Amino acid sequence: MMGGLPDGMVADVWTGGEQLPDSTGEVEVVVLPFGVPASRMPVLAKLPKLRLIQLMSAGAENAIPYVPAGVILCNARGAHDPAVAEWIMAVILAQVRQLPRFMAAQQAGTWNPAPSEPLTGQTVLIVGYGSIGEAVEHLLVPFGVTVERVARHSRPGVSSIDDLPAMLPRADIVILLVPVTPATAGLADARFLSLMHDHALLVNAARGSIVDTGALLAELRSGRLRAALDVTDPEPLPAGHPLWSAPGLLLTPHVAGTTTQAIPRAMAIVKDQLVRYAAGEPLHDVVGAQGY
Repeated sequence: MMGGLPDGMVADVWTGGEQLPDSTGEVEVVVLPFGVPASRMPVLAKLPKLRLIQLMSAGAENAIPYVPAGVILCNARGAHDPAVAEWIMAVILAQVRQLPRFMAAQQAGTWNPAPSEPLTGQTVLIVGYGSIGEAVEHLLVPFGVTVERVARHSRPGVSSIDDLPAMLPRADIVILLVPVTPATAGLADARFLSLMHDHALLVNAARGSIVDTGALLAELRSGRLRAALDVTDPEPLPAGHPLWSAPGLLLTPHVAGTTTQAIPRAMAIVKDQLVRYAAGEPLHDVVGAQGY
């Protein structure tokens, strides 16, 4: 799928079990595919010549605690931007135009017309404005919305995370795209949610631990807020969990980035990184200890 390896590189395969390949003592680069559980990460410490860990995902929080000293960790930033941006647009439009309500009426065989709000004219706040945020804004602009942006540090056109309390009350839609770090875990807590105005929509395409599940459930049950979640805490969501039946919630099972192009796009990034590594060139998307 990568169209071959750079000259001088040889590939081996680890299936995820306890048995490591015979090449273990010579491995310099590990490409971690999607979905490797944290329980398998300690194997990285058994590779004496390891120099680079390349992820196929943008999220790096599962790997960071297991990166041996002196080893570089890189993510696949950009691989899933179009897919995640499309999911965000899909759930925003579904919620503001009440598609879940009309789908339920369809299942019940009920003709129940009702007006819905337009997306045009709404204010959208993107929390964690990086490459996915840029892709989302590109899709939002034709709808005539006002886009406000927040990142860890301020820059032209982008506010600091410290400005969130002043920005949340005027946002009709809040999109969470921050990475998981000690500073962002539980970011959308009871106070955060209380600052959102009545009937506002929270969209989480980041990680479930960014949102305080109990606080969000309280807001959904009261009918004050709506939400669209692709990620949950806990995840996978167990049977019988109250999120399954929470009012005003559109829920998908962590599929925002899952399209038929997900693996080819990620593999293209991996191939470029391997070429850079083989040539001794600077690597792209190096992840620091804080997940950035």
